[in-house]
Amino acid sequence: MSERYIVLSGCSGGGKSSLLAELRRRGHNTVDEPGRRLVQRELAREGNALPWTDMALFAQRAVEMSLSDRDEAEALSGWVFFDRGLIDAATALEHATGRLAIESLGRLHRYHGTVFLTPPWPEIYLSDRERRHDFTDAVAEYQRLERVYPMLGYRVVVLPRTSVEARADMVLAELDGRKPRGE
Repeated sequence: MSERYIVLSGCSGGGKSSLLAELRRRGHNTVDEPGRRLVQRELAREGNALPWTDMALFAQRAVEMSLSDRDEAEALSGWVFFDRGLIDAATALEHATGRLAIESLGRLHRYHGTVFLTPPWPEIYLSDRERRHDFTDAVAEYQRLERVYPMLGYRVVVLPRTSVEARADMVLAELDGRKPRGE
């Protein structure tokens, strides 16, 4: 378990990437969303590990990428903020295949005990070349994650629909006084 690894999860199109960019701007270590990176890679090489082509393969590759991200983050000091992560990928894999993945992966590879969720926010939700699912699918995904994190023993903080700067302030205030181990 790494108390230094902070997960930003929640609804697709809920502002996670903008929040991650703000935390990066403030000097924190960040890891971009595995799913988005995977989609970019697959589109560039005309691959099939895409959520709209083969969701199970996409989710499996996202699990693999998330595990690799965790390994690479060991070399970083201080907080490391993840835009999604292993539990999100395992939740997608379980949803796509029915195979139990969350319990084993989620308990074996822990993050900080507090997870920050961005709720559904229709006013800012956008589909694009890499995010092709609609808002209804995004909300269903959010509801799965909203159940999974507490089931795995995480304390969930749902971020308000406010400016990215205010969200970053809230995340950092939640973590204030809880210096990562080894710092």
